[in-house]
Amino acid sequence: MKSIDDITAALHGYDPQALSVSQVNEFLTQLVQPVSGDGSQDVFLFDALGRVLATDVISPINVPAHNNSAMDGFAFDASQLQEGQALTLCVVGTALAGKAWQGKVNAGECLKIMTGAILPDNLDTVVPQELTQIQNAHDVTRIAIPANLLKAGDNRRLAGEDLMQGQPALKAGQHLTPAALGLLASLGLPDVRVHRRLRVAYFSTGDEVMSLGEAPREGAVYDSNRYTVFGLLKRLGCEVIDMGVVRDDPALLEAAFAKAAHDADAIITSGGVSVGEADFTKTMMKKLGDVAFWKIAMRPGRPMAVGRIGKSVLFGLPGNPVAVMVTFLAFVRPALLRMMGSTAQPTPMLRAKCLEPLRKKAGRTEYQRGFVSNAADGTLQVRITGNQGSGVLSSMVQGNGLIVLHHTQGNVALGDEVDVMMFDGVI
Repeated sequence: MKSIDDITAALHGYDPQALSVSQVNEFLTQLVQPVSGDGSQDVFLFDALGRVLATDVISPINVPAHNNSAMDGFAFDASQLQEGQALTLCVVGTALAGKAWQGKVNAGECLKIMTGAILPDNLDTVVPQELTQIQNAHDVTRIAIPANLLKAGDNRRLAGEDLMQGQPALKAGQHLTPAALGLLASLGLPDVRVHRRLRVAYFSTGDEVMSLGEAPREGAVYDSNRYTVFGLLKRLGCEVIDMGVVRDDPALLEAAFAKAAHDADAIITSGGVSVGEADFTKTMMKKLGDVAFWKIAMRPGRPMAVGRIGKSVLFGLPGNPVAVMVTFLAFVRPALLRMMGSTAQPTPMLRAKCLEPLRKKAGRTEYQRGFVSNAADGTLQVRITGNQGSGVLSSMVQGNGLIVLHHTQGNVALGDEVDVMMFDGVI
């Protein structure tokens, strides 16, 4: 386990008073590792959505199990096709999905077949019913296939085309999506081995923060951060430990940090990491753990603390509501995914034309709340969602993504393309 000093010594150009976003993520890659200890567990598929696979899933069968028809039509041997010539075949039976057709199809013959029905061994091509001319005469049905319409193998699904028996169907570290659950079910697997849920404790700090249910008082605000952090952690599939609001009291803070470090793999706090005179949170972090305090070249979300208390990884986030969400998305979420054993890659950013000029200073990364939509020509466009203050939580609700203005980037002109980090599935 590397100490803060070990990591910072190896980090090129490390300056805790002026860290770039990329340096923060490089630091966190060194700090956090997949959590081990409690092992993995088998869960039923209905309980597996969003969980992280602990082991590779090896396909016990071929999917599909047999060569079969990809559509309703007529199956035949494509060796009878002649370039430039129509083909007429006699229909000798009907193959339905769910059971093999018992019979023989000779040269000059074909088999009416339904989608998913097994193809007899000597038939390799299916012509869609709507592309044929059907003739009925003297109790015999024939079809005429127009010239140059098909080639061998058309509209056929091969055994094992989706998954081959003995090959990995899913890899360890993958998140189980609805599509992955369907894939596992197609293999006949009722349960799957997953990593245990990551345990994350979180609390807000400050005498000015009120819990819901308290009577309003002058100078105080209701705590929104616990609820946004709760939602972000739930979306990520974590086991959340809500520790409420902790007052600016050294004894209370020490007890809260000690309990969180005992119970959780990671600790998230909001507030108390800036330069305020009454910020006892920083003092307690220093006393109990190995912690770095940063000023990050970003907006919003400049102050942040990162380190360890005991075996728990600590993320001390700023107190402003939007800054909490932005720092979570930019830094905490990727770090927690790594701790969960996930191999998920960062979601690709979209490129969209900016519908208004934006002022931006080079030398810091800015995250502006935006709303992405389709222009008349089908391209993506984005506008900001009004007031960009770090306490304006409504702008996060009105937006569907963050416009990311990178470290070296300057002002944005009307019509310039910008990167957007979309919220869907995250917030």
